[in-house]
Amino acid sequence: MAETVTVPRLAVLGGGYAGMAAAVEAASRGARVTVLEAGRVLGGRARRVVLDGRTLDNGQHLLIGAYRELLALMRRVGVDPARVLLRTPLDLNVLPGFRMRCPAWPAPLHLAAALLSARGLALAEQWALTRAVLAARRGQWRCVPDLSVAAWLAQQRQSAALIARFWQPLTVAALNTPLGQASTQVLFNVLRDSLDGATSDSDFLFPRVDFSALLPDAAADWLALNGGAVELGTTVKALRRDPAGWQVNDETRRFDGVICALPPHRLAMALAEVAPALAADVAAWAFQPIVTLYLEYPRASLPQPMLGLSGGLVQWVFDHAHTHGRPDRIAVVLSAEGVHSQLARDELEAAVVAELDAAFGWGRPDWLRSIAEKRATFACVPGLVRPDNATPDPTLWLAGDYTAGDHPATLEGAVRSGLAAARGIMPRLAT
Repeated sequence: MAETVTVPRLAVLGGGYAGMAAAVEAASRGARVTVLEAGRVLGGRARRVVLDGRTLDNGQHLLIGAYRELLALMRRVGVDPARVLLRTPLDLNVLPGFRMRCPAWPAPLHLAAALLSARGLALAEQWALTRAVLAARRGQWRCVPDLSVAAWLAQQRQSAALIARFWQPLTVAALNTPLGQASTQVLFNVLRDSLDGATSDSDFLFPRVDFSALLPDAAADWLALNGGAVELGTTVKALRRDPAGWQVNDETRRFDGVICALPPHRLAMALAEVAPALAADVAAWAFQPIVTLYLEYPRASLPQPMLGLSGGLVQWVFDHAHTHGRPDRIAVVLSAEGVHSQLARDELEAAVVAELDAAFGWGRPDWLRSIAEKRATFACVPGLVRPDNATPDPTLWLAGDYTAGDHPATLEGAVRSGLAAARGIMPRLAT
């Protein structure tokens, strides 16, 4: 008589990048996967939004060539990175006057050339920047004990101009945490992965499509073809376990295992009964905001997809003419808490318009909308103990950019966490 094969039933809570990565990986390993997503659009904190009939994103995310797991997963579910991403060499252009570009030279010569050819710095500042980066590299990108970036920069005698033009925009963009709070070790991890690997690792990858289309939508289609399902509009309010398996909310169906890929600030609601200590630990973290403004002008253009501004509220400016075929649309990103956090929305929008006009002479936009993610990422502070993917229950695992790992809250970190959770839970479901 043929042996009956039991297919494990797995619930993935959350349809962001971590959840969809976990779902695809688990399904490929034989699970029947059901993704439960509260929203009507997949992607989590990197998702498509529609405002006034315009298809946008809830925020701008810049990918880099070192995001190998994300790029591999995109290919796996049928998304061609060459089609949906604009790849350019690293080019940090921060007005007024600073620019650092990586030439297409073999590593690590591209890093040395970028540092030594940086424009807009006095000779002493250029040497100070080179000295600081090379010292971190010689130390194998370890900061022991971990310090705030501000403290480390003081140790390295970095000038105020150098901090404003290079370290401030880089750190806030990468870690979404102010310099006085940001972890130097995590910044080192970012520099190591982007600047100290292959030349292509430092490339900028600008999405040409919305972030739901970039991966989650295709992952959902792939999942449907492989025996899984995505259920939108399902808010997870409670998770319980009984002899029949895992129960989500008050549903009658049961699952053999659960991967919780909810954002960290929602863990307390979902895990209050099954992992209260873990949920309480994460709930005590500090979180940081990101504000994105979209503006449409009769005439507005940048010479490249992204430029930085220093000395004001605006941090990074994206030109959608280069990526989305919209020569009239500009996106502005304000990462982490700062002076702008104290302004009312109309005051903030007016201040951003004034700064853009002063920098580029664009005048007033024809259309403007802002999107604020108040808890966009966890605060990436020194010594933060991030939870493992595994929990005390072998059939309950966590996935998300906040779990233990080298990366700050990035799409690559989310995908890596999702893959790790799926690979960890599947052997437990087979026993």
